Amino acid sequence: MPKLYFRIALVFLLTSCASTKKAKYDNYVFHTQSEQTAYTKAYDKSLKLWDIPYTEENIKTTYGKVHVILAGPKNGKDLVLLHGMDASSTMWYPNIKALAKNHRIYAIDFIMEPGKSTLTASPLSKEEIVMCYNEIFNYYKLKNFDVVAASRGGWIATLLATQRNSFDKIVLLSPAQTFKYIDKLGKTTSALMLKLFPSEKKFGKTLTTFSTHPEKISPVYKRQFYLANKYAKSNSSMLKMQPFSNDELKSISNPVLVLIGDSDVINGDDSLLRAKEYLAHSKTRIIKDAGHFLSIDQSKITNDAIVDFLN
Repeated sequence: MPKLYFRIALVFLLTSCASTKKAKYDNYVFHTQSEQTAYTKAYDKSLKLWDIPYTEENIKTTYGKVHVILAGPKNGKDLVLLHGMDASSTMWYPNIKALAKNHRIYAIDFIMEPGKSTLTASPLSKEEIVMCYNEIFNYYKLKNFDVVAASRGGWIATLLATQRNSFDKIVLLSPAQTFKYIDKLGKTTSALMLKLFPSEKKFGKTLTTFSTHPEKISPVYKRQFYLANKYAKSNSSMLKMQPFSNDELKSISNPVLVLIGDSDVINGDDSLLRAKEYLAHSKTRIIKDAGHFLSIDQSKITNDAIVDFLN
């Protein structure tokens, strides 16, 4: 691990431990019930941006309640969506109409992040993350399903793919910490500072760092995303997100599409080169005029690329 990355991660971990000890509210993510309520209201408003019929379900797992949003035709091919860090499943609002046209959608809120899922156990290990998702897949009897995953969700999708799974095709949208460590670490410190010392100003700087077109982000969604960073407890789970080894990547036999933005601060050309070298059935593409938030920056181009690959 690069020294600078280690120092930042260590600060993040220490702050995490401190904030967790101070919290009195019995919830892994939020400090108080009022914070939870404010965030949930913002979540519900953002979810309306989907502008398609959907239902919400809460699934009991060994590790807590997992919130899943279902949409799309019931006879469509099953498609699981795994969101980016602190973004929740509402982040798919620029993409959901295209993805749900021919697929049955299962958008899952990660149990250790802001959303409507609630972790009741200790922070999960990699092995427990795999078991938690397998419980969800088994509940819905999902087999030979596709996966579209962004950022941290891309890391989780890759982790699941290295295990025995029922995946068919996989789309990774700038997967974080998957092929290599963060590409432009210095530029991403704004996101860390936002987590540690949240403010509107830092939030705006973070959006500018991660997006080439922050003006395209819905104000409704911006509000939810800001509250996620303001209220959510920092957690040390990011320290477990190590890039996958050559052998782990070679073990993935699924068709995989990897998309990154040309102004991405998380991934660069090296990530795509490693994907091409070690993923046997991979396609890679750089989306022009897009940052880490390529699903928003260039939603139509990204949607078309995903749908073309899945179909």
